[in-house]
Amino acid sequence: MIRKGLKPGFRIGIKPGSGQDGYRRVWRFRRSWIAITVLVVMDIIFLVPAVTTFSQASGEWSRFDSLFDLVGAVFLSAWLLGWSMAPLIMTGILVLMLFGRETLNIRPGIVEVAIGLPFIGLIAVYDVSKMRNLRLEDPPRKSGSSWRRKHLVFDYGANTVSFGSEVSGEELAEVRAGIHMGSGMSVRRGDALPGETDEPWEEEVQAVSLAADEETEVNQEPVTLVSASTLALIIANLVPVAGTLFLDWNLSDVLVLYWAESAVIGLFNIGKIIVIARWGALFAAPFFAGHFGGFMAIHFLFIYTIFVKGLQGMNDPGGDLADVARLFVGLWPALAALFVSHGYSFFSNFIGRGEYRTRTVSSQMSEPYSRIIFMQFVLILGGGLSMALGQSGPVLVLVIGLKIYFDVKAHIKERGPAKGYPR
Repeated sequence: MIRKGLKPGFRIGIKPGSGQDGYRRVWRFRRSWIAITVLVVMDIIFLVPAVTTFSQASGEWSRFDSLFDLVGAVFLSAWLLGWSMAPLIMTGILVLMLFGRETLNIRPGIVEVAIGLPFIGLIAVYDVSKMRNLRLEDPPRKSGSSWRRKHLVFDYGANTVSFGSEVSGEELAEVRAGIHMGSGMSVRRGDALPGETDEPWEEEVQAVSLAADEETEVNQEPVTLVSASTLALIIANLVPVAGTLFLDWNLSDVLVLYWAESAVIGLFNIGKIIVIARWGALFAAPFFAGHFGGFMAIHFLFIYTIFVKGLQGMNDPGGDLADVARLFVGLWPALAALFVSHGYSFFSNFIGRGEYRTRTVSSQMSEPYSRIIFMQFVLILGGGLSMALGQSGPVLVLVIGLKIYFDVKAHIKERGPAKGYPR
């Protein structure tokens, strides 16, 4: 839904008290003890496995001495990170239900409506001169605002703002007088003035214009085969070819390198989620890191057991950590090149070209998987062929070539017109 007209200011911070000539009014959230009880039960149900897993993960981290132990500790920690978002959110909602409140604070020319806990919350700031039709409203049952019962409402631009709960007619008169006393003016009555309801809010103007207007300021040339970010990706992918031809890199080296590239993709994806979600990333980013981290841990154990140690490694899934560390030390030039390539794409395309404006958190959380799974399927299939033929060099060059082809294709498609970017 596109919200139009005047937009209030928003900030998260400490709720201010009224000044000497100001006015302040607090409404506690109405409490539904049935809902609170259900939420407490659900929270406990989710907390029990979280506490158990935390205990197991702590034990794993305190005594691991092999790759298998390390993967177990990482997997448990990643699972805990993702799972803990549910009880954390439910606990937050429970605290709001028990202690939440709305605060109306008036100062000269300004009305602030804060929602949250005592002393801190989300504060919306309104210009009193542009507020209209302050009134009492009794919502119908089963409506979105029925939990408030009778509450205060005013018009601001093309939108309606609600606050307070179980408000009486006497309180309405008190609030009107408080606004007049604290701000030095009264809330006007009548229709909106010209221009107050016309324009969509700023961030939504940007999102709509990307999809509909080819003349926007972010309308740049599409990413092609000769774009700087594509060329950087190709060059970074050619480093493993040089390693295979001149540094005697084998199958396991290349597979470990591209596993590490998947980790780099996941790292920058967390950055993308933070840009898109902003404060919402406090929950979305840990949830993604949890399930992606668990996926990557099991994935590496598979690669190490099958391709580094060989098929006989299935009988001994341990793995000396010093040997694992040496794998990555020898691959650092290629890994650094891939990190720089993905970092350049993040800043030049996702930030510079405004790609973040057309993305949602849910789509961004799932985006790395299709690319990584397909890439690793090609690599493992080629690796299996290399092991069957017994000649890794030519096959690895072919596999890396296919990887470059599909990587570049995905890179261009991800930023093509089908995603809503301009041609």
